[in-house]
Formats: sequence, structure tokens, C-alpha cells
Amino acid sequence: MGKDSEFYKEKKRNQTLTLRRLIDKLPQAAIDYIHSKEVTTQTSTLVSYCYDLITFFQFITERNPVCKGKDIKDIGYDVIGSLTSEDIIEYQRYLELNVGEGAFHEEGKRAIARKMAPLRGMFLYQYQHKNIKENPMVLVPLPKLKKDKNIIRMNNYEVQAIMNCVNGNTEQMSKHQKAFAEKTKQRDTAILTLMLGTGIRVSECNGLDLNDIDLRVNTLTIVRKGGGQDLLYFGNEIHDALADYIDGERKAITPREGQEKALFFSIQGKRMSVDAIENLVKKFAKMAVPNKHITPHKLRSTYGTALYRETGDIRLVADVLGHENINTTIDYYAAIEDEHKRQAANAVDFNKPDTTES
Repeated sequence: MGKDSEFYKEKKRNQTLTLRRLIDKLPQAAIDYIHSKEVTTQTSTLVSYCYDLITFFQFITERNPVCKGKDIKDIGYDVIGSLTSEDIIEYQRYLELNVGEGAFHEEGKRAIARKMAPLRGMFLYQYQHKNIKENPMVLVPLPKLKKDKNIIRMNNYEVQAIMNCVNGNTEQMSKHQKAFAEKTKQRDTAILTLMLGTGIRVSECNGLDLNDIDLRVNTLTIVRKGGGQDLLYFGNEIHDALADYIDGERKAITPREGQEKALFFSIQGKRMSVDAIENLVKKFAKMAVPNKHITPHKLRSTYGTALYRETGDIRLVADVLGHENINTTIDYYAAIEDEHKRQAANAVDFNKPDTTES
């Protein structure tokens, strides 16, 4: 159950193997930095760091005269210490747009900032440990990122429109699409109802086993993004959707070997993957809400906003959504800040009789 399930044990094992494989491709300076982060950083994050550092070292071995033609693993501290801020800025320009040699790519400012983060960490680590004399990253400006307060979410009408699509009650679907959707209607209804009614992440939904659901007390056990286990409560609508699926379509599925414990199955009897759940959400959202780019994370935003609107308790929203930092949750508050301001416009009326005692 939860993080002790075979699914999460295998997932952790595969992530660790991937990390070790990527570390073997890096020079020692990068390896030391990655090892220094292993105690405090999730394995999945370290894997992303490795990919980003490999991209950087591939760039300098292809473009930088100092180490052009070298094998990445042969890049020593002398080369790392000789790199300047101009070299790093040139790499940023490469990330922003590459139309020359190599694969075409075009990165946005947010993606560039993410790719630069492990690079900054590596140079700082080596500077602090006196392996290099100067830290070139000090003079490299960070891309300016605008905080996006216009978080995409759905209103009640749009939520109902998506659920109508799942049930086949829409003109947006052809007869063929309706016939195909009918085969997995109970499963799809359960997934969307669960995600809209609890705000769980797509990865948390993907990892659910049947024994993580307790329909007697309406609870589910999930493994959060950071690896911690959490218990969530749900209402009767989710209970009914899950019960219908578990007692209906799920029973008719013949699971693949090793997949028997999964809650949500594909037609092939495999655990529903993250990509499959994302595609499921996008498919119905494109029909019901064509003017918005709805993803599973937007379902999460929709739930977070609705919960705060109903309760006014930002800490409750942070707890239910599993935010370690409450500042992350403030985004949901910002979304209805204008609504509160409109309410404040009529909240004070000095013409009303004063009922307070003087």
C-alpha cells in the first residue's frame, strides 16, 4: 500500500538505475556535485539535473575551443576552472535558439532558467570547495521570469461540460467516438471525478493501487511528489464513481502479469500510465473546453481555487494539495483576489443604522 507498494519500489529502483547510468557519463566535477545533493534531493530531480549537465558538457565539447573534441568524462577541473561567464552566456543563447549544427531547438525563459539551475549549483559547489578559483556564474544574468497570475482553470459550467463528454452526452462526439468511449466510461468517469474532487497529481493517480482505496470511510492513500505518503478523504460523488468502476469495468479486465494490484487499467490490462491519463484528460477537454488548454494540472488548479473559494482557508488548500511551501498555494488565492475586491466594494455601507453600542 502507498509508498511500500511494488509499483513504487520498482519506480524508485528504475530511477536509481537511471541516475547511476547518467552519472557514469559525467565528468568528476559534475559527479561530485550530484553526490552532494543525494541526501536532500529527490532522485527524479537529480536525473533531470544529470540530463541538463550532460547537455551543457556536450555543447562545450562541440563548440568551445578549450575542450572541443574531448570526451565529456575527460573534462577536468582545469577546464571547468577556465570557463568564463561569456562561455556560459553563449550556452544560454544556444538554449534559446539553435538553428545551426545539431538538432533544432527553441527554449523559453522558464526552461532556460531550469536548465541553468544545476549548472549554477555545480560551479558554486566547486568554488566553495576551492576546486576552481572563480565562479563564472556570478556574472551570468538569470532570465527574468514574469509570475503568471492568470492560472488556467475551469468554471462549474466547463467542469460539467467535460463530464458530459465522458458520459457521451455531447454533440462534440461522433457515433464512433461515443461507441469507443462507452467501453471505458466508468473508468474515465472515476479518473476525472477523482482528480477534480481531490486535486491529486497525475503521477499520484497513476500510482494508485486498488487497496489504496477504502470505500467504507471514503479515503485514499497516495504517494506525494516528494515521496511522502498522505491520506485524503473524498465525498459521495467520488465514492459512487469509484464503486461503479471497481464493481463494473475493472472486474471485466484481465490484468497483465504483475499489474494485478493497479486501480486504473488500460484496455490492454496494464496500469494506466501518466501519459495515458494526460491524454485522456486532454481528449475530453478539447471537446468540452476548446478555448482553454486543459491538462491534469489544470484540474488541480480548478479544485484548489474552488476549495479556497468555499472555505477561505489557504492553509487547508495547501495541506490538501500537498504543497510543502504555502507560497505555492498563494497562486490559488491570487486567482480570486479580484473577486474578493468586488465583494469589498459593497461590504461597507455607512448609511445603514449602526447597531453597535457606543
